[in-house]
Amino acid sequence: MGQDTGVIDDLELAQRAALVGAEIGLRYFAHVRGLPQELKADGSVVTEADRTVEHEVRRVLLDARPEDAFLGEETGEHGRGRRRWILDGIDGTAVFVQGDRRWQTLIALEEDGRITVGVAVLPARGQMWWARRGAGAFVADFDGAVLGEARRLAVRDSREGLSGSGLGIVPPVESLPAARRDLIEGLASAARPREWEWAHAALLVAAGELDLAVQVGGKVWDYAPLSLIVEEAGGRFGGVGGEGHPVEGTALFSRSDDLHRAALALLL
Repeated sequence: MGQDTGVIDDLELAQRAALVGAEIGLRYFAHVRGLPQELKADGSVVTEADRTVEHEVRRVLLDARPEDAFLGEETGEHGRGRRRWILDGIDGTAVFVQGDRRWQTLIALEEDGRITVGVAVLPARGQMWWARRGAGAFVADFDGAVLGEARRLAVRDSREGLSGSGLGIVPPVESLPAARRDLIEGLASAARPREWEWAHAALLVAAGELDLAVQVGGKVWDYAPLSLIVEEAGGRFGGVGGEGHPVEGTALFSRSDDLHRAALALLL
């Protein structure tokens, strides 16, 4: 991270906010077994950690960009305008409360309906992933507020079809209700489902470790930053209807156009 000389650019601001969120999230994670859990109206789990991380990340962003609009999973909407920050304080609360290290904080900037900055920080892994539209996607380790050397991300260079393609399923298939398992059954049978053991499956597509990732039941804050990271790494993103951002419901991340079309046909 560079020194603050006044106005910082949007990517650096998002990274700074993500590191603030990471520090707070890790404090809660250290005592997560004793953290009270609540159920939201949709049946998903929420904790004080979700709300506190999101509130503080939002504060950092809006302190620097008070005219911008904001959408957060827990904190809702704030303002209107051509620029909107989209945030999920803790993505993967269900694994967070189990002591699983795959949870992340997600931040995206949307300008005129397009995602232009995306950041995903994995606090328990000490990694930050990011992309700026037109400038590529990267990952770096971090220690406290200090980012290490950036490594450029690229999807796997392969012409293999579905049968030779590694597929990550989010949430893990064993946690999906029967109706959602049925939705992805054709794709799971045609490709090679694999565990995503250390990062979100979409990030592993961007890193060239998976060829496909399908996420079921996602919201705009889940997809906004990850879609840009995968696209800037050379991959594809879209909803099952072929739409790009904003997407809710089921979405697909792929390493290539041809593979994306083949996989999408099995989700329709």
